[in-house]
Amino acid sequence: MATNTIRLHRVLRTTPEKIYRAFLDADAMAKWLPPNGFTGKVHHIDAKVGGTYKMSFTNFTTKNSHSFGGEYLELIPDERIRHTDKFDDPNFPGEMQTTISLLKVSCGTEVNIVQEGIPEAIPPEACYLGWQESLALLAQLVEPEITG
Repeated sequence: MATNTIRLHRVLRTTPEKIYRAFLDADAMAKWLPPNGFTGKVHHIDAKVGGTYKMSFTNFTTKNSHSFGGEYLELIPDERIRHTDKFDDPNFPGEMQTTISLLKVSCGTEVNIVQEGIPEAIPPEACYLGWQESLALLAQLVEPEITG
């Protein structure tokens, strides 16, 4: 069974702490992680090493839903998150591993994401497209400095 790996890189105008929190907060994840055209629901999240999460995306047009979840393997506050991902759908077999690395830079935070073990049935370009949309939504969530 062949799998794919994708790598993404962004610089966001915010702190590593805000981005780290956005990857581990259920309400934030439901807001920014679903790509355009999807809604998201976090069913549970236990953000600790050995803890798990479960989430689903629903296509707003077709109402079709797919769920996935995984286990947190590494959590270094404001620096790195590493977790597994597995789809509930047997058409997308195997276990993926996602690593999010955060580095404070002069104008914000450098974000590097590596997702390994993407099922063969998911075209890498579709995965890139979805992540690009999600990361644009992440920027809209974490970049504004709203006080009060």
